[in-house]
Amino acid sequence: MTPPVSAVRRLGVLTGGGDCPGLNPVIRAVTRKAIQVGLSVIGIRNGWKGLIEGDTVLLDLQSVSGILPKGGTILGTSRTNPYKRPEDLTRLRETVKRLQLDALIAIGGEDTLGVATKLAREGLKIVGVPKTIDNDLSMTDFTFGFDTAVNIATEAIDRLHTTAESHHRIMVAEVMGRHAGWIATYAGIAGGADVILIPEEPIDIEQVCEIIKQRHARGKDFSIIVVAEGARFKHGTNAVVEEKLDEFGHVRLGGIGHALGNLIEQRTGYETRVTVLGHLQRGGSPTAFDRVLGTRFGVKAVELVVEGQFGYMVSLQGNRIVGVPIEQGTGTLKTVDMDLYRIAKIFFG
Repeated sequence: MTPPVSAVRRLGVLTGGGDCPGLNPVIRAVTRKAIQVGLSVIGIRNGWKGLIEGDTVLLDLQSVSGILPKGGTILGTSRTNPYKRPEDLTRLRETVKRLQLDALIAIGGEDTLGVATKLAREGLKIVGVPKTIDNDLSMTDFTFGFDTAVNIATEAIDRLHTTAESHHRIMVAEVMGRHAGWIATYAGIAGGADVILIPEEPIDIEQVCEIIKQRHARGKDFSIIVVAEGARFKHGTNAVVEEKLDEFGHVRLGGIGHALGNLIEQRTGYETRVTVLGHLQRGGSPTAFDRVLGTRFGVKAVELVVEGQFGYMVSLQGNRIVGVPIEQGTGTLKTVDMDLYRIAKIFFG
């Protein structure tokens, strides 16, 4: 057994933000690797909220046994932002001292790692693990959860094809993707969608309807449209379910699929139906790719802790797992590669 080379003996781990398949493989890998190098692992329940409230659980070999194929997170999650209230930040720091946590691994997306970046600047020993089904974090080729979400969305598109063809309908599938259309692009290409609409390129409704009409003119009396939840019409705004902001300043998106479906039916006269996949994309068992990536991320995160590489997050670059500064991963969003989107456009219609 290799002893830790750093002064870390007690390691905390938390999951924050939206859940996704692959979180449990990371937790399992962190725990197994940490125990291997002589660290004790404290699980923080419900993200930053648990660190504020001191809600913890000891993680050992028994507690992480059998969680590899499970979706979600055994630690729970929340969208708590400790920087919203000074008293929460004070309580968080007190909890870290009381629990005698020498270091912390924060698993999350832009918001969770944004908090981690600030805490790292203030001296807290933190290592980040990037997580988002949207695949929009910079400095990593892929995030775990994305592959599972794409597979779920692709299967849904495959199923929509048969019912669309049977009823001669236009089917609109709304998938997740607040700022980046990675899921829409990948699932749309894999599922053979006739139009893919993403936040990176405003929707030209006239062009969409023209593609559908051209398909009908050559005997294709059904069409599949995939749209990311964050897509917007030219000179328009995002479709939102409610205007209320969460603690990180985000509105709850939803409704672009129905708005698009209504316009298509009005302008073409073709019967149109809308399917919103929503949280189906977040749930269920992770794919083999996400299980392996989550495992590799978890192991590397502990290695960064042992090496004293704090303020860093793990990253997939090519086929290598490396460490990069957290602030580089959260500084800018990674939007869809437009070369890939141009390939997708070849198959529109």
